[in-house]
Amino acid sequence: MASNERKQENPQAAAAIDRIIHEPARYMIMAYLYVVESADFIFLLNQTGFTRGNLSSHIARLEESGYVEVIKEFVAKKPHTMLQLTRKGREAFEEYRKSLQQMLDGLPK
Repeated sequence: MASNERKQENPQAAAAIDRIIHEPARYMIMAYLYVVESADFIFLLNQTGFTRGNLSSHIARLEESGYVEVIKEFVAKKPHTMLQLTRKGREAFEEYRKSLQQMLDGLPK
């Protein structure tokens, strides 16, 4: 009966997964930003291996969701983009990790 209970828990845990973060590219961005205070666009570009356009579109989606703050400035007359998780983004990533772990823990061994 315990295996049936576990099977019933999985759909509920899976439904709790944040679909914005769960997309692999956005997960990578969130994971990198989670472990640092902030990072610049070039750092994320190099770490992820994404194209500029691809990285920009995923960052825009995370920014629209309120998960990432984008700070644009000029350094030596050149554009410089810094990114950091917002409080909402940090909390959402922590909740995502918990939900994912619960879903995995509910799988039969």
